[in-house]
Amino acid sequence: MAETTPHQNLTFPSAGGEAHGYLALPESGKGPGVIVIQEWWGLVDHIRDVADRLAAEGFVALAPDLYGGRITHDGAEAGKMMSQLPEEEGARLLAGAVDYLLGSEAVTSKTVGAIGFCMGGGFVLALAAQQGEKIGAAVPFYGVGQGVPDSYAGVRAAVQGHYGKQDSSYPVEKAKAQAEQIKRESGAEVEYFYYDAPHAFHNDENPQGNYRPEEAKLAWKRAVAFLKDKVR
Repeated sequence: MAETTPHQNLTFPSAGGEAHGYLALPESGKGPGVIVIQEWWGLVDHIRDVADRLAAEGFVALAPDLYGGRITHDGAEAGKMMSQLPEEEGARLLAGAVDYLLGSEAVTSKTVGAIGFCMGGGFVLALAAQQGEKIGAAVPFYGVGQGVPDSYAGVRAAVQGHYGKQDSSYPVEKAKAQAEQIKRESGAEVEYFYYDAPHAFHNDENPQGNYRPEEAKLAWKRAVAFLKDKVR
């Protein structure tokens, strides 16, 4: 692995090509690996901050850039950008990120965790289904979009979900059905939490004003503890 700084943009190999992302290292320079998957806005400052916060908790956190540098703060444009990201392309980039972390001298774990938000929450589950034993923990926050897989048979990770009871983008009934489907098809350990909050309640920079600080704090505490317990 090339010499790294605590926080940096980097390029990593992915399916014969190159992908880009943001890497945050803990103070020790080493730790368990976690993939941080962006919302539909792109690799914005909020997602970089999530990676930094995970690094502060001792993780080596990599946030892949699924849009090739494009970001937006407009909901309509974000929806269009998400719809233009083929599921296969997103999965390919994320698989490269997994291999990069598992091959890094900075990563001390034999598996990696995956945490994602909105569109990224859907891709967390797709990545867990695709990568099997390589993913130790999958943490979707209100996952939506084409990344949400149809089958969870390949999931070997423990799964912890965080969903809002007021989320019109992914109603709580769908989330509860999803949790049961994951258990049924994969036999994985699954726990879902439901909050008195709308979609994107964890994003303190959300352009639509959905941030709920108390719910976000509780969900984050649960997610960090879960990742520390399951990613080894």
